[in-house]
Amino acid sequence: MLRPGHAIVLAALGLLTLGVVMVNSAGMSMDPSKTVTLQTVVTSKPVIFMALALIAMFVMSRLNWDRALVSDWTARWIPMLVPITLVALATVYLPHIGKEVNGSRRWLQMPGTSFQAQPSEIAKWAMVLVVAWFVTRRASKMESWKHGFLPGALLIGFIAAFVAKEDLGTGALILATGCVMLIAGGAKIAHFLPAIPVAAAGFAVAVIASPYRVKRLTAFLDPYGDAEKTGFHMIQSLSAVANGNLFGRGLGFGVQKFGYLPEDTTDFVFAIICEELGAAGALLVLFLYAVVIWAGWAIVKRQTSQMAKLVALGVVVTFGLQAIINLLVVTGLAPTKGIALPLISSGGTGWILTSASLGILLALDRADARREAAAQQNELTMCHRSPLGVVGADPQQPTPVISTIAAIPG
Repeated sequence: MLRPGHAIVLAALGLLTLGVVMVNSAGMSMDPSKTVTLQTVVTSKPVIFMALALIAMFVMSRLNWDRALVSDWTARWIPMLVPITLVALATVYLPHIGKEVNGSRRWLQMPGTSFQAQPSEIAKWAMVLVVAWFVTRRASKMESWKHGFLPGALLIGFIAAFVAKEDLGTGALILATGCVMLIAGGAKIAHFLPAIPVAAAGFAVAVIASPYRVKRLTAFLDPYGDAEKTGFHMIQSLSAVANGNLFGRGLGFGVQKFGYLPEDTTDFVFAIICEELGAAGALLVLFLYAVVIWAGWAIVKRQTSQMAKLVALGVVVTFGLQAIINLLVVTGLAPTKGIALPLISSGGTGWILTSASLGILLALDRADARREAAAQQNELTMCHRSPLGVVGADPQQPTPVISTIAAIPG
């Protein structure tokens, strides 16, 4: 029988495969010496990252996360993720290691190599474990604003603000996921009301402090007001989406990737999918994401421990919200921001850590399967017992019940 975990594996494999194909297609150039062939695709970086992502998913799925998440050892090391995350985020400011891209320092690059990593990806997934640990530890106090909600909100807000300084989209994603997990853990929605003005003020400061973010916001409100500069990116994205029609121009035959659409292999790869594969390709992407979210939610509902339930919820919400935000940006329904399309946009760190997080869902689903199998075995054992005795006993010997009835006088 197909379990939710099986559906996640199939959908993730489909997304990664599509990512490999579309990243290579979007990376095509007019240089005849850099032609895209089957051999170049198979030996490309996306294929290597896909292999590493699948390995990470497999390894994480084989661990007993249902037991690990409730163990004392896990409760001791999860808080250490906070300082580790802060150190990782701070390394982007180190000379010769931190790399600035499009006005933001959000990348690490080892000197003398082409290896790059994005610390915000580490923060995004680490916070799922940290918030789940915090909420579980204070489960009896989560209805209290002072002792439950406030410490959790401050922790989430601090990490989100640190990330948002260089990566506003991921910072907002961490904040949104953390809030959902707090509510799921028992915090009241009314607790968030005093925090809304603070969050709005922080968002305004983050936008105003960075001129390029202001330009992105004005471009979203009126992209044709400055079509050749601030609105260029969004206009080209919408053009790619619109020109795909029903079945697209054909794989590899897109036009926007040839110097028109910036970030065509990363944040805006969905626009290339729409142009080359049309509405059919776009619907396939939406279907695969829907499968992961639906199957993940099914796993969340089956968890018996609060810690496992919250971790699974955090993974599903992070994955789903990230996909939704990217799709809204590409289709012009949200301001441009640097947030990737999960398992499709080019990026080794994102593919590997996202796949590893989905592996936790697979491990929890395996634990559910073991519990269900044990329950069915117990039920089968009980069914093999007759109300009058044990089935299979010597038919010549009366059962205890029959003997008792025979002994009743008259």
